[in-house]
Amino acid sequence: MRVSELAKQGNTTAETVRHYTDIGLLSPRRDSHNGYRYYGAEDLRLLRFALKARSLGFTLGDIQSLTQASREGETPCGQVRTLIENRLTQVEARIAELQALSTRMRDAMNEWQGAPDCRLDDGRVCGLIDSFVGDDAEQQRNTG
Repeated sequence: MRVSELAKQGNTTAETVRHYTDIGLLSPRRDSHNGYRYYGAEDLRLLRFALKARSLGFTLGDIQSLTQASREGETPCGQVRTLIENRLTQVEARIAELQALSTRMRDAMNEWQGAPDCRLDDGRVCGLIDSFVGDDAEQQRNTG
């Protein structure tokens, strides 16, 4: 099948198929007469695997490593578990950071409710931000 057909069967875009081919994840055969790339069932299987892995937060580098291990007869499931455990820890830490940011933003919005825009003649950029009390410890952490 050609790029567009593989993309359709894999429920993705032709650009994704081309990119995965360019980085060596997919290995189509080339027609020497017209230069077209033709993909087989193995390419469709790898494409679907890669898309599922991406949906779980694996990078393309991870996916290449996992597929290479599989090609070499290894079972990369232990590596998958380790990678996802590490990524989950990172994602949960990032979620906590974003929740703290959301709280600070809401606090600022509440604090600024009804505050007028001001014109500053003392070189400051925005009095709203300058006047925000927020969490002093958080402010110190972000400026250091």
